[in-house]
Amino acid sequence: MPKFFVEPSKVRDGKIIIDTEDVKHITRVLRMDTGSKLTVCDTCGFDYLAEVSSVSEKAVICTVLEKEKSDSEPKVQITLYQALPKGTKMEYIIQKTTELGIYRIVPVMMSRCVSKINSRGDGEKKAARWQKIAESAAKQSGRGIIPEVCPPVSFAEALGSLKSAELAFAPYECEAENGLKGLIHGAAYEKAAFIIGPEGGFDPAEAELLKKSGIATVTLGKRILRTETAGEAVLAMMMYEAGELEPKI
Repeated sequence: MPKFFVEPSKVRDGKIIIDTEDVKHITRVLRMDTGSKLTVCDTCGFDYLAEVSSVSEKAVICTVLEKEKSDSEPKVQITLYQALPKGTKMEYIIQKTTELGIYRIVPVMMSRCVSKINSRGDGEKKAARWQKIAESAAKQSGRGIIPEVCPPVSFAEALGSLKSAELAFAPYECEAENGLKGLIHGAAYEKAAFIIGPEGGFDPAEAELLKKSGIATVTLGKRILRTETAGEAVLAMMMYEAGELEPKI
């Protein structure tokens, strides 16, 4: 069944108002009309089975039939701090990690990043576009929320935020002893964060700062993953270890 997101304020008195770009998709692509049923999420983790009660060019009004807590959201909230990659790789990263259950994505500007953000306004524009990609992926994968995609931050800002997570680490190609499995196996946490370096890897000075800040560095094995592969691989491992890939009961 098609799924759409609305702001919590659009759900009231047993009705749901859809007045975004989704109106065209609902009416022109899916050709839904009065009596059609769809799923609407309020971005706060609640799903609504709803029936279209009226349609216009500007809005689709639905009547709530059922409300339930979304069962698709992980129990753990994981934030990905992703070094800005080249080209459209960020779009791929956002799409795939959203499908896998990421909670928040924070692009990070590091010394070896090829892509650059020239101004705060430029960063905010990119974040707005990336947020739409997260929304589209959240719809497709049946998420109960839309992961937040933040404007790009500096490495120093990312480091400060990382330290506040219950579990924080960095996959690092020069780490030879500590593995990811040993770090997350049996660990109890509700909020975690990890940081992925750019195409050229972490600058040695950045890696040293991570260690001095108490951020564990881990190896992902004998093979070096691309920056656009590492984030989704790590997230999949964490979701498996947290039991989030088990069948629904």
